[in-house]
Amino acid sequence: MRIMLINPNYRATSIHGMGPQVPLGLLAVGGPLIDSGHDVKLINAEEQQLSDADIVRLVDSFTPRIVMIGHSASTPAHSICLQTLAAIKNSIPSIVTVYGGVHPTYHAKEILATARFVDVIVRGEGEAITKNLVDIIADKGTLQSVTGISYRKEGKIVETDPAPLIKDFTPYRVGWELIENWDNFQCWGLGRASIIQFSRGCPHQCSYCGQRGFWKKWRHRTPEALATEIAWLYRHHGVRFFTFADENPTTSPRQWRNFLEAMIAQNIPVSLTAAIRTTDICRDENILPLYKKAGFCAVMLGIETTNQETIKKIKKGSTEEIDAKAIRLLRKNGILSIAGQVAGLEHDSWKTGIHNFRKLLAYDPDFLNAMYATPFDWTDFWTESIGREVVEHDPTNWDFRHQVLGTRYLKPWQLFSMIKIIELAFHLRPKHLLRMFVHSDSEIRRQLRWCTFHAGLVWLAEISDFLNSNKRSEKKAGTKGKVLEGVHYSVSAKFHRARCSSSLP
Repeated sequence: MRIMLINPNYRATSIHGMGPQVPLGLLAVGGPLIDSGHDVKLINAEEQQLSDADIVRLVDSFTPRIVMIGHSASTPAHSICLQTLAAIKNSIPSIVTVYGGVHPTYHAKEILATARFVDVIVRGEGEAITKNLVDIIADKGTLQSVTGISYRKEGKIVETDPAPLIKDFTPYRVGWELIENWDNFQCWGLGRASIIQFSRGCPHQCSYCGQRGFWKKWRHRTPEALATEIAWLYRHHGVRFFTFADENPTTSPRQWRNFLEAMIAQNIPVSLTAAIRTTDICRDENILPLYKKAGFCAVMLGIETTNQETIKKIKKGSTEEIDAKAIRLLRKNGILSIAGQVAGLEHDSWKTGIHNFRKLLAYDPDFLNAMYATPFDWTDFWTESIGREVVEHDPTNWDFRHQVLGTRYLKPWQLFSMIKIIELAFHLRPKHLLRMFVHSDSEIRRQLRWCTFHAGLVWLAEISDFLNSNKRSEKKAGTKGKVLEGVHYSVSAKFHRARCSSSLP
């Protein structure tokens, strides 16, 4: 059976930083389908900036029985996914449309009730579910036998039992052959780049996290298998830079050390980066030389805030002392630190901004990545935020790069200005500039310059986006003063209202 996988044309301003990324989720779905004998093709509309008309032409020329769509951005990309599926279904009514990801998993009923051009929604991990779904459609069987899906039958929405979690990832390989041109994915000034995944899930209870409930439980691949896959990508496709997609790859100290040692044994000149908790960096103080030897060049640290009271409130499980120590340890071992900071908390003010800036100077990470608190209705943070003013009403901007919730003491333009001033002052501080040009390690000097340049591109792009968004908002009336309520926003109603007949057997 022919199956078309679609990565929709959704791009955030942060694309100017790390650049286009391989659609790992779709590749993970594609691998098992290819191994089952199906003819699978990928349309990467995001990377190629394809219009819906372009996508429809490509789908029509391939003549698939099924199209599957999903995007790692999930909620921000939701309306784009619906728009693309509507265009395909209106042009080719007989095609079966399948939609998966975090957002549709939690909003399956809402989507099926309003978007008739969506035939099936995959809830949860896609590899096993989509394989079973395709087999049933090919055999003209009953969808009720497929766990982990939602669909319509005789006008009613049917939700099958949740699919079991994948415990053994061995049968589900990533379909790397679906990438036609690796040169389109480059990062860190090293050439070809990829996203990889060692584990899924996280045992921690951070209130704002939208991933914890989706993955349910922390599980991991075999360390040696992942190291072998990275080596294969380097030797066969020239991939030299790898970013981990994991929420918490270092959960198991033993398995993580096994991975580092397996990477060292491969003896390949690749660079790695991942988001790792400061508590785990401090825990691994004695094996950080293994991080460096395995290829780690940078670590993204979710510091979120420098206020101890707020750290406790969001259940981060760290302290100011641990956060500062983790940065010192990374620098000691020649690994760059990227500190994530969250803005848009209810009590943000010029005073708290100055406090955070001074603390960050004391922590002295190499880079600052400022994001905005974003409430998704399946998280504890949503419940905690009910009653707060919503200042961003376009769900496509719920991407952590736009302010969503109003603050008590600052207007949106004031908060935005404060964040941009802090970012600029932080990255232009003499200590940072000095390291860029006189650091004893020439490779670290190169990395610092590359990251600073691309951070600057994102900084400029976000200012441009903010100014343009304000101009668009001024033309709209009746959107101010709305507060977050106990019911999720009806997103992209204009696409939900489209009507197409279902083509399922």
